Amino acid sequence: MKLLNKISFAAIIRTSPFKIFVTWSMVILENILLILLPLFIGYAIDGVLDQSLTPLSWFALVLVALVAISVIRRFYDTRVFGDIRVRLAEMLAFKLRAAPVSIKDARLTMSRELVDFLENDLPGVFTAVIQLVATVVILASFHLYLAYSVILAAALMCLIYALFHDRFSILNSKLNDQLEQQVWVLSHRPLGAISAHFERLKRCEIRLSDTEAWVYGLIFLVLFTAVLGNLWMVQFIPDISVGQVFSIVTYSLEFVDTAIMLPVTLQTLSRLSEISKRLNQPIDSVTQMEVIHDV
Repeated sequence: MKLLNKISFAAIIRTSPFKIFVTWSMVILENILLILLPLFIGYAIDGVLDQSLTPLSWFALVLVALVAISVIRRFYDTRVFGDIRVRLAEMLAFKLRAAPVSIKDARLTMSRELVDFLENDLPGVFTAVIQLVATVVILASFHLYLAYSVILAAALMCLIYALFHDRFSILNSKLNDQLEQQVWVLSHRPLGAISAHFERLKRCEIRLSDTEAWVYGLIFLVLFTAVLGNLWMVQFIPDISVGQVFSIVTYSLEFVDTAIMLPVTLQTLSRLSEISKRLNQPIDSVTQMEVIHDV
């Protein structure tokens, strides 16, 4: 990996663009198959009730393909992103060679979170986008009001997160400030100062957790209201089959499971954005900091 002037997601991706394209292609294919499962289950139920095994056979083929692609992707991902982590750490260690050990240790650890996001979290974003779009389209094929219900819920969910975004950014900044001092505190400070350091870390983590709890509690209320609304509207759909009812309920529940990924991802991006700013600070500005006494 050549030395990067600026550390960012785009810069990391450019170090191995083809390999990352391959793994993302497998993620997209995996998620397309995943979103089709409830639909094929519904067809299989109706087929079995009509004494036809053809829909069940198609469902079995989709399951086999999904398992095969999922296993292959995980073997491939571990090797590709593991190599990127190593090379990024080497580049950052060279860039921070004049920095204090405490800051160097914290930022090397933080840099791994950027690659972790590309490997572990970004596939979840693909899943969320693909499944949300597919869910809206499939629910609309049963009745437009079912789609309107989940679209409204998604809009309210984004609004709720937007109201808390600035607080997440501030809390993540304070947490990272404290983490950057850990090695220095452990090496140079008395036991009392070490205890105070971990107390401050605990307070930062509690504030983040409490904020997340409020956000996710409000979001779940909105999403489950949409599910209940769709279940109530099923009675107004003429000539609906048991398999179709199953598909509607399943897709509505999957919408809840998938939609919650969006605020989780946004919160993660808030933290990673703050980390990227730290990693790109000029070396001259990276100096030993005193322990923060109040966060």
